[in-house]
Amino acid sequence: MRLFIGFDDTDTHDSDYGTGKLVRRFENVLPDGCSLWGVVRQQLLVDERIPYTSHNSSACAIIDIPHPSLMDDIISKAIDHIEQESTEGSDPGLCIAGENDPILTHLTTLGRLCTSKVMTQREILEAANGTYISGHGGTNDGIIGAVAAVGLTASGWCGRFIEFGRLRKLPPMMTVSEIERLGIHVISIDRNTMVPGNDDRVHTKGWIRPRLWGSKPVLPVLPVGKNRWESIGEKRNKQHG
Repeated sequence: MRLFIGFDDTDTHDSDYGTGKLVRRFENVLPDGCSLWGVVRQQLLVDERIPYTSHNSSACAIIDIPHPSLMDDIISKAIDHIEQESTEGSDPGLCIAGENDPILTHLTTLGRLCTSKVMTQREILEAANGTYISGHGGTNDGIIGAVAAVGLTASGWCGRFIEFGRLRKLPPMMTVSEIERLGIHVISIDRNTMVPGNDDRVHTKGWIRPRLWGSKPVLPVLPVGKNRWESIGEKRNKQHG
């Protein structure tokens, strides 16, 4: 069974790390038999009416569990984790739903609204009634980002992976076949729809962050020479809002 666990800890300007790292660390406290498939970052609306630290993003951990009976244990561990790891002064929130939960389609609609509209806690709680949502400090506004993270990730067509296998330890230059053996699909977004060959080399800039497309990790690349490609996107300096 697959679970979507949305976290938003709305970290503060003085935080040593943000929501992404908090979610990635959740892997360390998973019960035996459970595994982290990936962590997907979701970008929400940036608006002066919304308090945010750097980008107003939230993240969703995608967890595989061997049996639904572990759900309560996962919820308990997620609560303990966000309460222990959240920065003092933040407004953390959680949202958890299973892959076959009929409310996921509705959560996806809510998530999309959170990318274009200022949403309130009341709107989220009323519209997402029936799924697990909890706030864990401050104003509890993190529940808005947490619900959005679950809905957008469950759609299978939004966000980028900030954790997938050994994503953060990959070299700056790899072949297409090496990348695909990791379960990451390499797809050209060149206007001429060129197809990357297995032995073609990809400059990853030391920062592979696949997109979530079709419920799979996909690395979009552009041609930069004969049998040579470059992944799109690169690490940016953190900016405060």
